[in-house]
Amino acid sequence: MLIISRQAIEHIIEPDKVLEVVEDAFKSYSLGRAKMPPKLYLDLPEYAGDFRAMPAYVNGAAGVKWVNSHPQNPGRFGKPTVMAVLVYNDPTTGEPLAVMDATSITMYRTAAATAVATKYLARKDSSTLGIIGCGAQARPHLVYLDQVMGFNEVLLYDIDPERAARVAAVAPKKCRVVASVAEAAKADVVTTITPGNRIVLTKDHVRDGHHINCVGADALGKQELDPQILLSSRVFVDDMAQATHSGEVSTPIHNGIYNEAMIAGTLGDVVTGKIPGRKSAAEVTLFDSTGLAIEDIATAKYLYEKALALGAGLKVDLI
Repeated sequence: MLIISRQAIEHIIEPDKVLEVVEDAFKSYSLGRAKMPPKLYLDLPEYAGDFRAMPAYVNGAAGVKWVNSHPQNPGRFGKPTVMAVLVYNDPTTGEPLAVMDATSITMYRTAAATAVATKYLARKDSSTLGIIGCGAQARPHLVYLDQVMGFNEVLLYDIDPERAARVAAVAPKKCRVVASVAEAAKADVVTTITPGNRIVLTKDHVRDGHHINCVGADALGKQELDPQILLSSRVFVDDMAQATHSGEVSTPIHNGIYNEAMIAGTLGDVVTGKIPGRKSAAEVTLFDSTGLAIEDIATAKYLYEKALALGAGLKVDLI
């Protein structure tokens, strides 16, 4: 069994390949070639965090990710908010093939899913990207979103300008740190990646033709958007059960402001052509990302196969 470290993953991972396998995972899920129970939450409010168990089968691969979310970690302990480990199995025999650090996998597959949604839902002439929230997820989102759209300019906002400046250093010729959410929201594509503990984007920030990616609301009670934005947008989710339980749409549904019937559909159904994506240049489209286990397992399959192919050229442990 391979033990694949975060350092090894960072060494071998390729953004274009992750985009490919994540898009294909959405396609497989839509076509019934994948299995994924809703993620299971272990809430621990006494530690201001939670754990999530995320099993899936997709494209001949199976496994489970065990991931935490502790938003106070960076300030209190100097540790990441999200950390994860993934067990990768042979679905034929059940044999464990690998255990891998999934902290980087989580970041990259999340950004890849956002990029896939943007590829299918944003206006083709979108030239500017606004990122609101410049924590650990912002860098991979900048890389993956720019890869699918080739933005001319990226507007970065964070309550801590130094965090935004560090992200801007990834692509200094394209990036500009801005002083407000309103400035970042002037972009054609707006992506919110905040802790989800307060509304950051209001109806006044939204204009015709916007595409919005909502990434931070991934647990019950989290919310980044004014519910009025949902009511005036065509909303697409990564998974109906997860989104209505713990995505951006969940709180408005719980409060009776929104309902499941208003959701246009899933990203997988757009990828497969079962339903249309953007219908006009003027409409506002919105992607509600909760993070799917199929994304993790598809990425893990690619990484495992690449690790085997590299063999001695990659530093992995074998037990």
